[in-house]
Amino acid sequence: MMNIPQRLDALRAKMKEHGIDAYLVPTDDFHGSEYVGAYFSCRRFLTGFTGSAGTALVTGEGAYLWTDGRYFLQAQEQLADTGIVLMKMGEEGVPSIEQFVCETLKEGQTLGFDGRCMSAANADRLSSLLGKSGARTVSCTEDGPLDLVGEIWEERPALCAEKVWNLPVEYAGESRAQKLQKLRGQMSERECAYHVLASLDDIAWLLNLRGKDIPCNPVFLSYLALTPDNVLLFAQKDAFDREITGLLEKDGVRLMEYGGIYSFLRTIPEGSRVMVDSSAVNSSIWTSLDHTERISVANPTQLAKAIKNPVEMEHMRKAHIADGVALTHFIYWLKRRLGSGDSGECITELEASRKLLSFRAQQEHFLDLSFETIAAYGPHGAVIHYAPTAESDIPIRPESFLLVDSGGQYLEGTTDVTRTIACGPLSAEEKEAYTRVLRGNLNLAAARFRYGASGTAFDYLARGPLWEIGKDYNHGTGHGVGFLLNVHEGPNSFSYKQMQGRSTPCVFEEGMITSDEPGFYLEGKFGVRCENLLLCVKDQKTEYGQFMRFETLTMVPWDLDAVEPALLTEKEKALLNAYHAQVWEKISGFFEGDEKEWLREATRPV
Repeated sequence: MMNIPQRLDALRAKMKEHGIDAYLVPTDDFHGSEYVGAYFSCRRFLTGFTGSAGTALVTGEGAYLWTDGRYFLQAQEQLADTGIVLMKMGEEGVPSIEQFVCETLKEGQTLGFDGRCMSAANADRLSSLLGKSGARTVSCTEDGPLDLVGEIWEERPALCAEKVWNLPVEYAGESRAQKLQKLRGQMSERECAYHVLASLDDIAWLLNLRGKDIPCNPVFLSYLALTPDNVLLFAQKDAFDREITGLLEKDGVRLMEYGGIYSFLRTIPEGSRVMVDSSAVNSSIWTSLDHTERISVANPTQLAKAIKNPVEMEHMRKAHIADGVALTHFIYWLKRRLGSGDSGECITELEASRKLLSFRAQQEHFLDLSFETIAAYGPHGAVIHYAPTAESDIPIRPESFLLVDSGGQYLEGTTDVTRTIACGPLSAEEKEAYTRVLRGNLNLAAARFRYGASGTAFDYLARGPLWEIGKDYNHGTGHGVGFLLNVHEGPNSFSYKQMQGRSTPCVFEEGMITSDEPGFYLEGKFGVRCENLLLCVKDQKTEYGQFMRFETLTMVPWDLDAVEPALLTEKEKALLNAYHAQVWEKISGFFEGDEKEWLREATRPV
């Protein structure tokens, strides 16, 4: 098996064959998914970096990897001795990928990439920028896609084709026929004869189908083309049994071969109006529609699925009760084991992660994790998206913090929760960090606002307790969450600044679910993050308009062993006590004996 430098050399040889001066390898599949299946892990194969976000660039002389602040420490460790330079996105003096390639490539030189793994919007931007200096982009060859990593990947995994299943309307809250009718109405408003979808969560939501082609994301590899009369679903037919196929046929959905999307698009009559989101389809799809009139608008399904209907909202409340019970069982188990005083009772990060999974698996309708569990002890907690492996696993000692960021997929919905757990006595520094982060979480959750506000309006509430002492965290405060779909879902978010490549923060609507997760990280020492999920609901309506507020869905106690009460305002104490009273009310009935008494103490007023 080739090591990383050998893989880079092999790629450069292929680049030379194709006349490519620089080759771009994003973390992407054919659908713009955040996480990708094994077949699409080209950047990971090429660089050895395992984070979920990052882009590699290889030139004749160098190799570079761009990633964001969540992964700086992880990437620094994993890229050591590979010859790949870490480019810390957003840091002072670090050029963006676009700036770097424009400064590096000269007139007549070429940037290559696989057009199926690059969004149409990004590909067009790169082409325009490079064109100013006489350079150009290439995304395919006469023989097909420009998949140079695929050409050197000798034992590349096969495309995943897990079984697709139907989500009953009693969980979805709306039938696929109703959803298709509304979407056709959007097409009619724009006088479009076709609509093309490539984003997997949009397709799964629209058709009330779920799959397992991406780990932790219940979606399936597919494209969809909609007309006023037809629904063509391009997917792997082996993943559909007769029952599912029959249900789809009743609603006018015809199953087509997965790879047939490109040839179909080229058969659309010239000049036809096609509704397609250039930021949510790959470049190869976009260019296959060159002969049509492309109407680029955000997929209507994106906003529709972000606004949960009443049935989805009620199910999500139930999912968070079950998840809260599981995580509370885990915290009790961990505290009891660490407090036993028996040196033989050693727990490692991996053991803790597996134990939490076992508690979730005991809950009715649990299906899977919603992402890989982060169980980070002590210094590992400062690596924002650290996940333990056999090589990195360390014991959890009765001191410092264990940061656990995890979530589950239930038939009733998707969860995402972070608890930073005091494993033993804490220093004053650790307690202050925890309390300030918790204050930010409580203040954001308590926001009341006039309808029309976006997530940029609230971010200060979460960062304020840290900003007032000159501290901060290098990630967004919150992201949208899907209903039995992707744990990261747009367009709603909490962030004080606009990140390149991210959609503009949208107006918060009733039914949107967003994470509330401020944090603080000290490299080499510890990390703190406090995360709940918030449901946006209507509040009072006055002569000034409709006001909104948040309902906290997550039901898990905060760790009072880590709180320094003197740092809390009276309002924050009241918010903390009110939340704990609600946790006790919602989940105490699921506990007995010593465990219930522990929960009573864990939710005591401060």
